[in-house]
Amino acid sequence: MGTSLEGCVASLRSSMQLLDSSIHILDSGVSDLTRLAKVLQTTRHFELISEPDLHTAQASLVSEIRPEVDNLLSRVSNYLDKLERREQSLIAKCALQEGRLSQGGGGRSSSGLAARGRAPEKVGKQLDALQELKMKQMRQKKDRLSYAVDRLNLQAQQRERQLRMSMAAPQQYDDTSDF
Repeated sequence: MGTSLEGCVASLRSSMQLLDSSIHILDSGVSDLTRLAKVLQTTRHFELISEPDLHTAQASLVSEIRPEVDNLLSRVSNYLDKLERREQSLIAKCALQEGRLSQGGGGRSSSGLAARGRAPEKVGKQLDALQELKMKQMRQKKDRLSYAVDRLNLQAQQRERQLRMSMAAPQQYDDTSDF
Protein backbone atom coordinates (compact mmCIF):
# COMPACT_ATOMS: atom_id res chain seq x y z
CA MET A 1 0.00 0.00 0.00
CA GLY A 2 2.86 2.33 0.64
CA THR A 3 3.97 2.06 -2.92
CA SER A 4 0.58 2.93 -4.26
CA LEU A 5 0.50 5.99 -1.99
CA GLU A 6 3.93 6.98 -3.12
CA GLY A 7 2.74 6.81 -6.75
CA CYS A 8 -0.24 9.01 -5.88
CA VAL A 9 1.98 11.52 -4.08
CA ALA A 10 4.38 11.60 -7.02
CA SER A 11 1.48 12.05 -9.42
CA LEU A 12 0.08 14.81 -7.19
CA ARG A 13 3.45 16.60 -7.07
CA SER A 14 3.83 16.45 -10.83
CA SER A 15 0.27 17.83 -11.21
CA MET A 16 1.14 20.62 -8.76
CA GLN A 17 4.30 21.46 -10.68
CA LEU A 18 2.30 21.47 -13.88
CA LEU A 19 -0.29 23.75 -12.29
CA ASP A 20 2.46 25.98 -10.86
CA SER A 21 4.11 26.34 -14.25
CA SER A 22 0.69 27.03 -15.84
CA ILE A 23 0.05 29.77 -13.25
CA HIS A 24 3.43 31.37 -14.02
CA ILE A 25 2.70 31.25 -17.74
CA LEU A 26 -0.76 32.76 -17.21
CA ASP A 27 0.67 35.45 -14.89
CA SER A 28 3.25 36.50 -17.44
CA GLY A 29 0.56 36.55 -20.16
CA VAL A 30 -2.06 38.39 -18.09
CA SER A 31 0.17 40.88 -16.30
CA ASP A 32 0.00 43.25 -19.32
CA LEU A 33 -3.76 42.83 -19.79
CA THR A 34 -4.77 46.35 -18.59
CA ARG A 35 -2.36 47.97 -21.05
CA LEU A 36 -3.57 45.68 -23.82
CA ALA A 37 -7.18 46.51 -22.98
CA LYS A 38 -6.41 50.23 -23.41
CA VAL A 39 -4.48 49.66 -26.63
CA LEU A 40 -7.16 47.47 -28.12
CA GLN A 41 -10.03 49.73 -27.02
CA THR A 42 -11.60 51.34 -30.08
CA THR A 43 -13.08 54.78 -30.18
CA ARG A 44 -15.67 55.69 -32.77
CA HIS A 45 -14.70 58.86 -34.50
CA PHE A 46 -17.33 58.53 -37.20
CA GLU A 47 -20.64 56.82 -37.06
CA LEU A 48 -21.38 54.71 -40.07
CA ILE A 49 -24.87 54.84 -41.47
CA SER A 50 -26.48 53.03 -44.32
CA GLU A 51 -26.70 54.56 -47.78
CA PRO A 52 -30.53 54.75 -47.83
CA ASP A 53 -30.44 56.66 -44.52
CA LEU A 54 -27.89 59.01 -46.02
CA HIS A 55 -30.06 59.62 -49.11
CA THR A 56 -33.11 60.21 -46.91
CA ALA A 57 -31.23 62.75 -44.81
CA GLN A 58 -29.94 64.52 -47.92
CA ALA A 59 -33.42 64.66 -49.43
CA SER A 60 -34.92 66.10 -46.26
CA LEU A 61 -32.14 68.69 -46.06
CA VAL A 62 -32.69 69.67 -49.70
CA SER A 63 -36.45 69.94 -49.14
CA GLU A 64 -35.84 72.25 -46.17
CA ILE A 65 -33.23 74.44 -47.84
CA ARG A 66 -34.55 74.59 -51.41
CA PRO A 67 -37.48 76.98 -50.77
CA GLU A 68 -35.23 79.37 -48.87
CA VAL A 69 -32.58 79.32 -51.57
CA ASP A 70 -35.21 79.86 -54.28
CA ASN A 71 -36.70 82.73 -52.29
CA LEU A 72 -33.29 84.34 -51.83
CA LEU A 73 -32.44 83.89 -55.51
CA SER A 74 -35.71 85.48 -56.59
CA ARG A 75 -35.15 88.40 -54.20
CA VAL A 76 -31.64 88.90 -55.56
CA SER A 77 -32.93 88.69 -59.12
CA ASN A 78 -35.66 91.23 -58.41
CA TYR A 79 -33.21 93.54 -56.70
CA LEU A 80 -30.78 93.29 -59.62
CA ASP A 81 -33.61 94.03 -62.05
CA LYS A 82 -34.60 97.00 -59.94
CA LEU A 83 -31.02 98.26 -59.91
CA GLU A 84 -30.76 97.77 -63.67
CA ARG A 85 -33.98 99.71 -64.25
CA ARG A 86 -32.77 102.44 -61.91
CA GLU A 87 -29.45 102.58 -63.75
CA GLN A 88 -31.24 102.86 -67.10
CA SER A 89 -33.57 105.58 -65.79
CA LEU A 90 -30.60 107.50 -64.38
CA ILE A 91 -28.78 107.21 -67.70
CA ALA A 92 -31.89 108.42 -69.53
CA LYS A 93 -32.34 111.24 -67.03
CA CYS A 94 -28.68 112.22 -67.45
CA ALA A 95 -29.06 112.23 -71.23
CA LEU A 96 -32.22 114.30 -70.90
CA GLN A 97 -30.50 116.80 -68.62
CA GLU A 98 -27.50 117.02 -70.95
CA GLY A 99 -29.86 117.61 -73.86
CA ARG A 100 -31.60 120.36 -71.95
CA LEU A 101 -28.31 121.96 -70.99
CA SER A 102 -27.08 121.91 -74.57
CA GLN A 103 -30.43 123.19 -75.89
CA GLY A 104 -31.01 125.69 -73.10
CA GLY A 105 -27.52 127.23 -73.27
CA GLY A 106 -27.47 127.72 -77.06
CA GLY A 107 -31.12 128.75 -77.41
CA ARG A 108 -31.09 131.36 -74.67
CA SER A 109 -27.88 133.04 -75.73
CA SER A 110 -28.94 133.43 -79.38
CA SER A 111 -32.45 134.59 -78.54
CA GLY A 112 -31.07 136.98 -75.91
CA LEU A 113 -28.68 138.49 -78.46
CA ALA A 114 -31.43 138.84 -81.03
CA ALA A 115 -33.73 140.55 -78.52
CA ARG A 116 -30.95 142.89 -77.43
CA GLY A 117 -30.07 143.73 -81.05
CA ARG A 118 -33.64 144.63 -81.87
CA ALA A 119 -34.33 146.68 -78.75
CA PRO A 120 -32.50 149.88 -79.83
CA GLU A 121 -34.16 149.77 -83.26
CA LYS A 122 -37.73 149.79 -81.91
CA VAL A 123 -39.40 153.09 -81.16
CA GLY A 124 -41.82 151.89 -78.47
CA LYS A 125 -39.68 150.56 -75.63
CA GLN A 126 -42.71 149.46 -73.62
CA LEU A 127 -44.02 147.40 -76.51
CA ASP A 128 -40.59 145.81 -76.90
CA ALA A 129 -40.37 145.01 -73.16
CA LEU A 130 -43.86 143.54 -73.24
CA GLN A 131 -42.98 141.36 -76.24
CA GLU A 132 -39.75 140.30 -74.57
CA LEU A 133 -41.64 139.31 -71.41
CA LYS A 134 -44.17 137.38 -73.51
CA MET A 135 -41.36 135.62 -75.39
CA LYS A 136 -39.70 134.70 -72.11
CA GLN A 137 -42.96 133.31 -70.74
CA MET A 138 -43.55 131.36 -73.94
CA ARG A 139 -40.01 129.89 -73.80
CA GLN A 140 -40.51 128.89 -70.18
CA LYS A 141 -43.85 127.30 -71.03
CA LYS A 142 -42.24 125.50 -73.98
CA ASP A 143 -39.42 124.25 -71.70
CA ARG A 144 -41.92 123.04 -69.08
CA LEU A 145 -43.99 121.25 -71.70
CA SER A 146 -40.95 119.64 -73.35
CA TYR A 147 -39.74 118.56 -69.91
CA ALA A 148 -43.19 117.05 -69.17
CA VAL A 149 -43.23 115.26 -72.53
CA ASP A 150 -39.71 113.87 -71.94
CA ARG A 151 -40.67 112.75 -68.45
CA LEU A 152 -43.82 111.05 -69.73
CA ASN A 153 -41.81 109.33 -72.47
CA LEU A 154 -39.37 108.05 -69.88
CA GLN A 155 -42.21 106.82 -67.68
CA ALA A 156 -43.77 105.04 -70.66
CA GLN A 157 -40.44 103.38 -71.50
CA GLN A 158 -39.96 102.37 -67.90
CA ARG A 159 -43.44 100.87 -67.71
CA GLU A 160 -42.82 98.98 -70.96
CA ARG A 161 -39.60 97.58 -69.46
CA GLN A 162 -41.42 96.61 -66.29
CA LEU A 163 -44.12 94.91 -68.30
CA ARG A 164 -41.52 93.03 -70.35
CA MET A 165 -39.71 92.01 -67.16
CA SER A 166 -42.90 90.85 -65.48
CA MET A 167 -43.81 88.84 -68.58
CA ALA A 168 -40.31 87.31 -68.76
CA ALA A 169 -40.11 86.46 -65.03
CA PRO A 170 -42.68 83.59 -65.05
CA GLN A 171 -40.90 82.00 -68.03
CA GLN A 172 -37.60 82.05 -66.15
CA TYR A 173 -39.16 80.31 -63.15
CA ASP A 174 -40.72 77.69 -65.39
CA ASP A 175 -37.30 76.97 -66.92
CA THR A 176 -35.55 76.67 -63.53
CA SER A 177 -38.21 74.42 -61.98
CA ASP A 178 -36.62 71.38 -63.70
CA PHE A 179 -33.80 71.28 -61.13
